[in-house]
Amino acid sequence: MMTLAAEIDNSSPEKLLAPVLSAFWDQPDSWTLATYERHEGYQGLKRALAMSPDDLIAYVKESGLRGRGGAGFPTGMKWQFIPQGDGKPHYLVVNADESEPGTCKDIPLLFANPHSLIEGMIIACYAIRSEHAFIYLRGEVVPVLRRLHEAVREAYAAGYLGRNILGSGLNLELTVHAGAGAYICGEETALLDSLEGRRGQPRLRPPFPAVAGLYACPTVVNNVESIASVPAILNRGKEWFTSMGSEKSPGFTLYSLSGHVASPGQYEAPLGITLRQLLDMSGGMRPGHRLKFWTPGGSSTPMFTDEHLDVPLDYEGVGAAGSMLGTKALQCFDETTCVVRAVTRWTEFYAHESCGKCTPCREGTYWLVQLLRDIEAGRGQLSDLDKLNDIADNINGKSFCALGDGAASPIFSSLKYFRAEYEQHITGRACPFDPAKSTAWADNHKEVTA
Repeated sequence: MMTLAAEIDNSSPEKLLAPVLSAFWDQPDSWTLATYERHEGYQGLKRALAMSPDDLIAYVKESGLRGRGGAGFPTGMKWQFIPQGDGKPHYLVVNADESEPGTCKDIPLLFANPHSLIEGMIIACYAIRSEHAFIYLRGEVVPVLRRLHEAVREAYAAGYLGRNILGSGLNLELTVHAGAGAYICGEETALLDSLEGRRGQPRLRPPFPAVAGLYACPTVVNNVESIASVPAILNRGKEWFTSMGSEKSPGFTLYSLSGHVASPGQYEAPLGITLRQLLDMSGGMRPGHRLKFWTPGGSSTPMFTDEHLDVPLDYEGVGAAGSMLGTKALQCFDETTCVVRAVTRWTEFYAHESCGKCTPCREGTYWLVQLLRDIEAGRGQLSDLDKLNDIADNINGKSFCALGDGAASPIFSSLKYFRAEYEQHITGRACPFDPAKSTAWADNHKEVTA
């Protein structure tokens, strides 16, 4: 199946968009229950409650919905992993600890349309037979925390939460938990430890959360957007959902366009759209500048260049091109950006946020930062480039969690596409993009200042 984006006339770029979760973000009081119900809110829940839990899981599986948190694991399959008849309580935990540089979709969604998440959580809990669900929210976003608390209060008052929901016999308590600002708690097992009151550090697996998660009980951990997408699938049908996107990556999703672009923001479109199409409809790069490099899924995904403008932004397309779709955080950088500086700042973030539990990540990110700082300042040696690659290789795939892999990705990809720029820092003994240290900066800006 071709992507829907490829089938639409590109002369009308606005037709590429598919506003579902963001359909009424711009309306007054979009976050209230009254506004949500005016836009068919909680209709998907009513249809879900008319099905058996097993049929509901099968329906979500058949829709092809994949996790929107980064890995793209099928949502229905994750629900199916929960053992039934085990006599233990089951839990649903929504990961709203959005902390990665460039990733900014879940927080706006919760701020403008929190009831889509709450409805999705009720549906998911019915499917996995859970009576207690948690939202683990990034603690710094206090305005979102307040709106989420109010939305939960409205849902309780309307009978969507609590006991015997809509006369179905389903009982569900929902707890909103604010984290303490640790990036590592975005990793699902570190999140569970934090939710239990312990220090947020990744667990060794197995056992996996589906068998021994929160409080050593079967647990599903899903991303905000994954769960918030479920009500529309139930309300409008799986055929409607699979009519968008590509064969293996169906449906709609939020693309977060940021950086040196004319109109940054959230663009909700079918999976498979390209960055060129998104830039065409958003006004392109900032006036007078051109795209140099970009990330398809946040700073932890291998970077792309302007040669990848037409890569389909779905899981298979981005993977085949050598990166990961991740959280669809499209950070775009123009020709004024120093790649070494950008990678150094990202690596400093990963070194700071490493929990320190495993040696490859704890030691490796530290030494990556030291080397990168020397190279950026013009104090490096050409042999340092092989050291960078070697250290990144000793982190990648060898740490407890994906933080190590995320720290290695910018190193590998930047050396692949911009090794000459690293060498220029070393041989020139300065950053060529620093106007205070190098005349090469002016040469790089002639076409802009002329």
